[in-house]
Amino acid sequence: MSDRILTEEEKAAEQRRGPGGAQRGGPPHLQIGRPGEKSANFGATARRLFALLRPERAKLYAVLALAVSSVALNAVGPKILGRATDLIFAGAVGRSVGGQVPAGTTREQLIEGLRSRGQDQLADMVSGMPDLVPGVGIDFGAVGRVLLVVLAIYVGASLLSWAMGWLLTGVVNRTIYGLRRSVEDKLNRLPLPYFDAQPRGELLSRVTNDIDNVAQSMQQTLSQMLNSLLTVIAMIVMMVYISPLLALIALVTIPVTMLVTAVIGKRAQGHFVQQWKSTGELNSVVEETFTGHQLVKVFGRQQEAGEAFRAKNDDLYSAGFGAQFISGLIMPMMMFIGNLNYVIVAVVGGLRVANGSMSLGDVQAFIQYSRQFTQPLTQVASMANLLQSGVASAERVFEVLDAPEQEPEAASLTVLPDPRGRVEFEDVSFSYDPETPLIEDLNLTVEPGQMVAIVGPTGAGKTTLVNLIMRFYELTSGRITLDGVDITDLTRHNLRGEIGMVLQDTWLFGGTIRDNIAYGRPGATDEEVVAAAKATYVDRFVHSLPDGYDTVLDAEAGNISAGEKQLITIARAFVSDPALLILDEATSSVDTRTELLVQQAMAALRRDRTSFVIAHRLSTIRDADLILVMENGRIVEQGSHAELIERGGAFAELYAAQFRAAVAEPVE
Repeated sequence: MSDRILTEEEKAAEQRRGPGGAQRGGPPHLQIGRPGEKSANFGATARRLFALLRPERAKLYAVLALAVSSVALNAVGPKILGRATDLIFAGAVGRSVGGQVPAGTTREQLIEGLRSRGQDQLADMVSGMPDLVPGVGIDFGAVGRVLLVVLAIYVGASLLSWAMGWLLTGVVNRTIYGLRRSVEDKLNRLPLPYFDAQPRGELLSRVTNDIDNVAQSMQQTLSQMLNSLLTVIAMIVMMVYISPLLALIALVTIPVTMLVTAVIGKRAQGHFVQQWKSTGELNSVVEETFTGHQLVKVFGRQQEAGEAFRAKNDDLYSAGFGAQFISGLIMPMMMFIGNLNYVIVAVVGGLRVANGSMSLGDVQAFIQYSRQFTQPLTQVASMANLLQSGVASAERVFEVLDAPEQEPEAASLTVLPDPRGRVEFEDVSFSYDPETPLIEDLNLTVEPGQMVAIVGPTGAGKTTLVNLIMRFYELTSGRITLDGVDITDLTRHNLRGEIGMVLQDTWLFGGTIRDNIAYGRPGATDEEVVAAAKATYVDRFVHSLPDGYDTVLDAEAGNISAGEKQLITIARAFVSDPALLILDEATSSVDTRTELLVQQAMAALRRDRTSFVIAHRLSTIRDADLILVMENGRIVEQGSHAELIERGGAFAELYAAQFRAAVAEPVE
């Protein structure tokens, strides 16, 4: 937990790290540094996000064509439907007024008669009905034909819209698939220090939650915004075609809508950025708490853990509430503007029908267009909510993609076909923080087949030393050679392929025991897996499991003991048949009897191999060819066990302190 109480030893290590917080005593996996906040750059991030669609240009053009066709059909539908309204209205009015005039009277004669009787308003309305025939009712045949045409148009528009959605779904999913693959590849190229500085929950949130949110945002915004924008254009064209005056009234809502959306969206953006940042921080707290839930319970820190969760949960609530509330204001504002526009259009349109300058069908079509015009504007405004959230998530993902990568491999690389295992440190210096030196001017030569034990207090640099051999970190100065070849002249794959590593913290993945052992060397046969298991005494407990080597381990390997996990990791190193072995307190989780058996297996494994053993229990390294005693990043003593005990220096003090019986004097 971030507020855990440090032991005296950890406090001393913190003091040695200095004010910069440089890590000592191995990689700082559990010490996290929060990244500095960055201001959201909506425009640049949005352009970069949609630039990911470039490989799908051909399909996007097809999507655009389908969208234009679908919107065009939907646009002409109301105009044609208005024709049916005109036929019905003309038939109803024609039968009503036809009874007042002799049979066979034409529309022009009817208009003149109405004006002569002083019914000018009715005459103006009839003059705007070219389909009116005095005395003749509704032509249901013509109305039916119009309705069939409208039905065909809307069915065709729906099919085109479905095809557009199908294509767009494939485009977005392939794009997100590529983004996930890019992030995965990027994570594999990032150096270990990057992960030291990132909380695991925060990083997992970026590559899972944030990418999912980007996918959802792109899927919804691309389809709806494209359709909405095209619909707005089509509706404007049709409205201007029907009535420029009413179109001008309706178009007044555009700048108002844009202004409202811009003002509200700008205020919501910061809240969305904070919302997703708080989500990552909350995930980090949850992951940390439940990964170490046993320690939380053992030390009675449930209350502190709950308070840490509540604090981050409150931050997320505040950010989420602010983002959703502010962005949620867009929809009611757009609805109000749309309804106001509807009222004005209806009143003005009714007056124009009354004076005969427009037909009722055109007014009906225009009202439909005005509603279809404000509806996509409302959708665009509501999509701004989702788009803001998606761009905020994309910005967090792009921060991972833009992180500095590990140093590239040399142009011409050497391959060691059969390494012997001679390791040499030449004037090696290294520090996690440039202002706080850790290892300085280290010189060491390890001959093939030697067992080198590394001991020292916490924070002395023991794990750092072996991590430098693995090239998990790059040297500040000096060089490390393997069989006389600078390790920077080797590919990292070639170098690490010759090294077997067993850590104090076991790591097993979800899969069978057989798969976990074979992970050490892809392509290992079942016979080689079983041989490694027997050599490391995994075979002893495997047969007591229901499925033997095919027993499936869960995500945390909770169905086997901690010691059995450790034995499997040792078998994994065994089957890899490495030239160098690195053992970081590899037997810490096994019982004393098993430890003796494993040490025998290790002795066989170390034969003819160079091995580095980081040890805290000094009784396990009596047979080491060379013991290095480290303090503050320096080798203060080196020699065999007997030589160092006889010398009576730092190693002798460590050895005596470990085996000295604690005597408590009674205090009066």
